[in-house]
Amino acid sequence: MKHTFLFHCLIFICFSAFAQKRHALVFQTDFGLKDGAVAEMKGVVYSLSPNIPMFDLTHEIPAYNIWEAAYRLQQTAPYWPAGTVFVSVVDPGVGSDRRSVVLKTKTGHYFVTPDNGTLTLVARQLGIAEIRQIDEAVNRRKNSGASYTFHGRDVYAYTAGKLAAGRITFPQVGPKLADSVVSIAFQLPVFANDTVKGNIPVLDVQYGNIWTNIDQQTFSKLHIQPGDLLKVRIYKGNELVYNGAIPFANTFAAVPEGKELAYLNSLLNLSFAVNMGDFSTAHHVKSGPEWSVTISK
Repeated sequence: MKHTFLFHCLIFICFSAFAQKRHALVFQTDFGLKDGAVAEMKGVVYSLSPNIPMFDLTHEIPAYNIWEAAYRLQQTAPYWPAGTVFVSVVDPGVGSDRRSVVLKTKTGHYFVTPDNGTLTLVARQLGIAEIRQIDEAVNRRKNSGASYTFHGRDVYAYTAGKLAAGRITFPQVGPKLADSVVSIAFQLPVFANDTVKGNIPVLDVQYGNIWTNIDQQTFSKLHIQPGDLLKVRIYKGNELVYNGAIPFANTFAAVPEGKELAYLNSLLNLSFAVNMGDFSTAHHVKSGPEWSVTISK
């Protein structure tokens, strides 16, 4: 009995250690789900190890929209545990000389992606611990060298799967790079002269709400209370697109149906909406690095 107990304990310890090596793998692309591209990527990972838990962040990034890919990673990554491996493939430069990299953040998350601006926001938000360039001589799907247009399957999914499964360590990804990434310029949230400035990184696309990057701490410097009116100006580049006064509220129900409001969204960033309506469509406001907003009392 004693030997049987010790044997089972040993099996349990070995299994636990084996299982702990397998980290979650989260996919993001602009591929959509109309064809087999995403399934091909997952098949590559499953072939490496059927025990890797795989999840989808989204496959509905607008085609070629690197900025939105960057935002969705920033939005999502903090809610996943350290060790999670993200694969983000929005790669209009596939086959060019853009680098294929894995970023390890100071929070212990991994991002496998082309270094084309996709890492702009997570590098700033989570911090750069180390960046390595993928060595395709060893971290590329076997017999895929003749394929030049699907690195998402042949390089990124393959490398991410090996990393998530513990089949390679992070140093085995490839050579270490300088601690910097290709970044897209945008308006950071700032407070000066009784005015807050920020960027409109993305829309709450289901409802047409406008999400800014103005965090609660920056917004609080205006000392706004529910019911106070905000002077809001929204720009695309230097073009003024919207100029109005919007009441600040804690909930949508605080204003009548069809009326505008400013509120803190689920990420505690300042946002604008029409109660039971669509602010984006009504005022022709979109999102991206070129969109900015100024707010004052």
